[in-house]
Amino acid sequence: MLEESDVVIIGQGPAGLQAAIHASRRKAKVILLGRAKASSLYKAHIENYCFLKGPIAGEEMLAEGRSQAQEFGASFIDEDAIEIIKRDNSYEVITEGGRHILAKAIILAMGISKKGLKVPGEKEFIGRGVSYCVDCDAFFYRGKTVAVVGNGSAAATGALTLASIAKGVYLISKASDISEALRRQIEESQIIWYKGRWVKEIVGGKAVEGIVLDNGERIDVEGIFIELGAKGATQLVVRLGVELDKEHFSYIVTDKNQQTNVPGIYAAGDICGPPFQVAKAVGEGCIAGLEAAKYAKKKGKI
Repeated sequence: MLEESDVVIIGQGPAGLQAAIHASRRKAKVILLGRAKASSLYKAHIENYCFLKGPIAGEEMLAEGRSQAQEFGASFIDEDAIEIIKRDNSYEVITEGGRHILAKAIILAMGISKKGLKVPGEKEFIGRGVSYCVDCDAFFYRGKTVAVVGNGSAAATGALTLASIAKGVYLISKASDISEALRRQIEESQIIWYKGRWVKEIVGGKAVEGIVLDNGERIDVEGIFIELGAKGATQLVVRLGVELDKEHFSYIVTDKNQQTNVPGIYAAGDICGPPFQVAKAVGEGCIAGLEAAKYAKKKGKI
């Protein structure tokens, strides 16, 4: 069943919450996806934010932002987005729980992943069997055996994508933070799921040849995909043609209205590049929320 919204915001950090507040105040129907715990602010303490005497717990700030957004009418779905599809007059956003939402405008505010596994062999084999993007590199591993490591929806959906391409797929998860729908899909597939295990080393010669788990077991693979947390902006928008910065290919390029090169898609916060500060994220979220609401109203009926 399709749900409809004027604006879908992906990310419940400061940029996404501020965007929700401003878009909702403009009478737009707003849905926020993601999880507050995924925000880099969640475990931080802030003492350099104007008007607020710190240190203030990031978790407290996020809870207050959520409350404000809800007061203005925004709705929250605590699930990750796993796919965005362009439709004739809208965008269809699919969540890990199988929900399908049609939106006139999208705001990308999920931040960036600053973490790798930080294990021996990871840096040495980047581009030679180590990848951080299933959607980008999956087809290089057609007919091969691969591993996917991670606890969230990015790892789970990545493993499912690879299951139709690779010869064999191992999913390595220390803990699992995914929806029941995703869990069932994995358990009903041919994916070999190592629960409660993690990777402690990546081994090989000229390229990746295997991984060593934290219990000492070695698994022979030709590639390892490191997918920590939720799907990042690169994976979600790679097929939509959204422009990335030419130096790092990690940040989304926007204009002064936080609009990307693709009409109806906006971005705010860390995903737009440094400095990685709450004040910048909030400011960009404000602009993105106002502009996305304005765009949605002009689009009219989906």
